[in-house]
Amino acid sequence: MSHHLVLGAGGIGRATAIALVRRGHRVTLASRRGTDPAIPGTAVLALDAYDAAALTAAARDADAIVNAVNPASYVHWDRDWPPLAASILTAAERTGAVLVTVSNLYAYGRVSAPMTEETPLRPNGIKGEMRARMWRDALAAHSAGRIRATELRASDYFGPEAGTGISYLQTYVVGPALAGKRIARIPMGDPHAPHSWTYLPDIGELAAVLSTDERAWGQAWHVPTAQPRSMAQVAADVAVITGQPAPVVKRLPAALLLAARVSPLVRGLDETKHQFKGPFVLDSALAQSTFGLTSTNWEDALAATIRWSVEPRQRAARPDIGAAA
Repeated sequence: MSHHLVLGAGGIGRATAIALVRRGHRVTLASRRGTDPAIPGTAVLALDAYDAAALTAAARDADAIVNAVNPASYVHWDRDWPPLAASILTAAERTGAVLVTVSNLYAYGRVSAPMTEETPLRPNGIKGEMRARMWRDALAAHSAGRIRATELRASDYFGPEAGTGISYLQTYVVGPALAGKRIARIPMGDPHAPHSWTYLPDIGELAAVLSTDERAWGQAWHVPTAQPRSMAQVAADVAVITGQPAPVVKRLPAALLLAARVSPLVRGLDETKHQFKGPFVLDSALAQSTFGLTSTNWEDALAATIRWSVEPRQRAARPDIGAAA
């Protein structure tokens, strides 16, 4: 049994902790607030990951550090990521723990074919630049023998624990479909373009594998992901599962989009617009063949997401649900 320090108590951090505990490992789940998700076999720790000394102390007996954090501000990655990434890299070097970084597809930039691990990193914005730099820095340290590093990359994700405001798919397609909306309005993209959606628990599964399998080190890996589905197809899939009419997926009217651009967050999405304008497909064959993994069945993953999404409403409508006997 090995010890793993998972940084970040969000959905990905929790999914990683669950996957590691299921494999018999000891896990410490660290976050700034010391959030306790009540995962059996998991210890919790309040930790500021920007503090390299404190992070090093927390990782002293860890076999691996899983970086599943993100800076609090989506619009200030250029300010917030460099010191955070440097602190985590320092802790990995000082302790000898394997560094597993949970990343995304921003660093590939605009693509015209399915993305593999060999697709060149050609970011087209600040967020992609930050992700590319983090991987290059970690890989350089790995190549120099200072650390052992690996990275996983997921597409836009969905699933339990990834609710409104976290998952694009759940916020703009699944949520409106469950609410019985006739029209689901998306802020950007082609509702009929094929798009890869990664299931959140599958991210945790791959993170757990990369933490413990030396074949993973020195390379990036794509999370096993189901075949692409357009947002219109997802809306229809939700309708099949719930037995209610599917909403029509449409873009927000141009006037509303223009008004929304007063928000720095909305403007911060500009560099990712290409991901939704045309086909955006993730090829995860390498991780599947190397580690014997598969993505969760699409229908099962979507059904689990729907159940998780409606549970809060059911509890609100029936206060007795979940009450102590």
